[in-house]
Amino acid sequence: MAVAPDPSEIFERAVQEGERRLDQSLLELVATSFIAGFTVVFGMLALGIVEGAFEPRFAELAPIAGALAFGVGVVFLVVGRTELFNENFFDPVAKAVDADDTWMVRPLLRLWVVTFSLNLVGGVLLIYLLSVEGALSKGAVHVLTETAVTIVHRPAAAEFAKAVTGGALVSLLSFMLEAVDSVASRIAVAYIVGVLLTLGVFDHVIVTILHVLFGVFLGANIGLGELAATTAIVTAGNLAGGLGLVTLSHVAQVMGAQESGG
Repeated sequence: MAVAPDPSEIFERAVQEGERRLDQSLLELVATSFIAGFTVVFGMLALGIVEGAFEPRFAELAPIAGALAFGVGVVFLVVGRTELFNENFFDPVAKAVDADDTWMVRPLLRLWVVTFSLNLVGGVLLIYLLSVEGALSKGAVHVLTETAVTIVHRPAAAEFAKAVTGGALVSLLSFMLEAVDSVASRIAVAYIVGVLLTLGVFDHVIVTILHVLFGVFLGANIGLGELAATTAIVTAGNLAGGLGLVTLSHVAQVMGAQESGG
């Protein structure tokens, strides 16, 4: 029976993956981030279609069915090795911490800014295409519109709490992916996290913004101010949960293990 890697080994794997991500050419990073943007929309699309189909007769089960469907979108991202903002917190930071001579601020900012921007570009293009009248079922349109309205009308404190949790969960996904070796295990971990992310209605900033924009394109009455406020709150929460709660905690764990071992 294979032995699970310890935190130090997981960290070393993360350092190698972080180096790969930080060393991408600009063209590769742009393309990979763009692909991730429209790939995650397939998860949102699955959620809308399935939840919309369940809602008329099985209203209580509809959100669960939608969450089970959305998990496929996260599997697509992980198997396709695409770059989704927030999912690339742990590995690049591990590389930066491991580097003795620099914090690698510029490469990290380059990675995150390009990823954030191109995720949105790729997602918006597919959303615009799908917003054409008749492209989606009435049930899917209803679910996606209501989801967008619900997101922007949450109290700020609740939105921030959901974003901290979502950021922590997605960064934990990055950590767990370095702990498994097979494609099947990666698929299982990605699917479980995708389902839990949706069941808890926890926020990942790219998914959240694209959900809101999906609603806007489908006719939801959402203002630019509401979109901007939601983006700011969720981004701050994702940074606090993804970088602060999970990434830095695991870095401290490994550093502590190295000190005790030394």
